[in-house]
Amino acid sequence: MTAWTVVVPVKDLGSAKSRLDAPSGSARSELALAFARDTLTAVLAAARVASVVLVTSEPRMVDAVPPGVRVVPDPGRGLVAALAAGAEAVEDGPVALLLGDLPALRPAELDAALAAAADHERAMVPDADGAGTTLLTAGRAELLRPAFGPGSREAHERAGHRVLEAGPGLRRDVDTADDLVAAVRLGVGPATAAALAALAPLD
Repeated sequence: MTAWTVVVPVKDLGSAKSRLDAPSGSARSELALAFARDTLTAVLAAARVASVVLVTSEPRMVDAVPPGVRVVPDPGRGLVAALAAGAEAVEDGPVALLLGDLPALRPAELDAALAAAADHERAMVPDADGAGTTLLTAGRAELLRPAFGPGSREAHERAGHRVLEAGPGLRRDVDTADDLVAAVRLGVGPATAAALAALAPLD
């Protein structure tokens, strides 16, 4: 079984999830922190994941990092730069770049996607809307062609990343209130559930 290193970026929580309809900026940051924690929990429980690199300079993430997770400082130049910094920390073996806002992710979904990705030099999982990307993989770090942002699916396909089928939790990143409602319907992890319980019910 192929053993993967998964790179997960978590930005400064003070500016995270600006499009999420929450009562306050602090509520948005708490939700973003919960999304990241649930994402990491699912990644660490996946059988095909051998190691995890967390790219962040957010103190609340660094202070609560689970055992066995390597922390790389975020260079502070956006998502692609953060992912590149994480990939550079991987010495060998296949690498997966995974968004850190997947609160409904199931370990089995990630395992299935990584198993399929092992058959390709480069691969990717599109987001639930079909235009973005939640997971980008390559047999070696230097083969990655990250182009996250608007229209990233098309950009990644042009760069040779094969599109993979994947479970709904792996495709459901959360940027808006509608995204969060969809994630809740799938079933979110315990950190997100607790954060939501502290807020007014979503419409």
